[in-house]
Amino acid sequence: MKVAVIPARGGSKRIPRKNIKIFYGQPMIAWSIQAAQKSLLFDRIIVSTEDCEIAAIAKQLGAEVPFTRPEQISDDHTGTTEVIAHATQWMINAGWPVTAVCCIYATAPFIQIKDIKQGLNFLESGNWEYVFSATEFSTPIFRSFEQTSRGELQMFFPDYFLVRSQDMPRALHDAGQFYWGRPSAWLNNKRIFAQHSTCVVIPTWRVHDIDTEDDWKRAEIISKTIMNHDFKQK
Repeated sequence: MKVAVIPARGGSKRIPRKNIKIFYGQPMIAWSIQAAQKSLLFDRIIVSTEDCEIAAIAKQLGAEVPFTRPEQISDDHTGTTEVIAHATQWMINAGWPVTAVCCIYATAPFIQIKDIKQGLNFLESGNWEYVFSATEFSTPIFRSFEQTSRGELQMFFPDYFLVRSQDMPRALHDAGQFYWGRPSAWLNNKRIFAQHSTCVVIPTWRVHDIDTEDDWKRAEIISKTIMNHDFKQK
């Protein structure tokens, strides 16, 4: 059994109620639920939340909310792995024969089905514990520098000062869309960014972290292009 878990707590502070705030005509979480549904990969799609309103909207959209997330793992300091581990343990206790759990963030409106499918293919065809979405940094991180308290500048990687950008190592970062994982990996709190993981690399133009109101506004501008193209959910 393959299960999608969408973590969606109600206590977002920088963008109040962002998981159910209307984005491009529907609650933000709807984009993640619909991507999971249209992928036809999942036997169950559940939302992990402590919030009654989010739970009600999730159910209206066709997702399940089989439990209420405990308050102790619903604060600002709880990591994704702990939330998904809780959901995974609940499934096992309920007798679900879970073989793979995919965490899909509730604020991932630009997620594409083909990427979720490729992630599952990687998980099933290798010995990986996790497979997640990643993308390249938009600028070469090896030319990054800091300003000291005295106003002086110093490079983090001075050895790369004279290296051409095309000759630098390919640097990736988490795209914040989805994370496939084996149940044992979630339950044992294994680190996602480690040698037992691999990633699906997606283009930078459709990776957008939504944490602030400014992020939200930029995402709305981008959505006018992305949502109107037929490549959105292939």
